[in-house]
Amino acid sequence: MAYMTTHFWPGGTEAQYEATVAAVHPASGLPDGQTFHVAGPTDGGMLITAVWDSQEQYEKFLHEELLAKTIDGGFVGAPEERSAQVTNLVSA
Repeated sequence: MAYMTTHFWPGGTEAQYEATVAAVHPASGLPDGQTFHVAGPTDGGMLITAVWDSQEQYEKFLHEELLAKTIDGGFVGAPEERSAQVTNLVSA
């Protein structure tokens, strides 16, 4: 079942986002199992939403890539995270 995550980095910048994505996403696009990725600046930081094929694939990425690396110029600290099993996904 598809799995959705949102990450909000208080005080995060677009430059930190770009550095983080460059370090943890493959050059060819999305990490294995991620089917949707969108991000943008919002009041007070950066907001990122992703959809994964499964919670297991997200957790593998989280532990083996995102949390496992020190990223020069990337986000500092842990984001505010929310996640859910996807019950409805509509696309154009």
